[in-house]
Amino acid sequence: MTEGIYSYIKETFGMPDVDIRTYSPLTLAYIGDGIYDLVIRSVVVAGGNTRAGELHKRTSQIVKAHTQAEMMELLLPLLSEEEQDIYRRGRNAKSPTMAKNATMSDYRKATGFEALIGWLYLRDEFPRIVELVRFGADGMHLSF
Repeated sequence: MTEGIYSYIKETFGMPDVDIRTYSPLTLAYIGDGIYDLVIRSVVVAGGNTRAGELHKRTSQIVKAHTQAEMMELLLPLLSEEEQDIYRRGRNAKSPTMAKNATMSDYRKATGFEALIGWLYLRDEFPRIVELVRFGADGMHLSF
């Protein structure tokens, strides 16, 4: 498969092309949340077979808003202008809900981070997602 993951899904399900510039930042964050979770779960599971509860505990510590906000601080200098713009749009989006156990600041930064991940995914830039998550995880000394 030489095409990206999202293109493969679109082709398989016969999904129409959509201009992702028309998606709201919260829509981008919605898909980005799932993609980020998939990347982290993949790394956690690669650590070895263990109880599902333990896998969930490890993953939850990494995908929570506070950790995403800290990771975003490390990633900002690496982002292109376009990526920074997507992050800012997500960060500034007015969400009707807020994450449990998160400050408003962390929640907004996390939403921006997830919007960026979603935008990259919908552009079939999965390697860029993995590169950014790897850099952030290394910079934060996260243990999986």
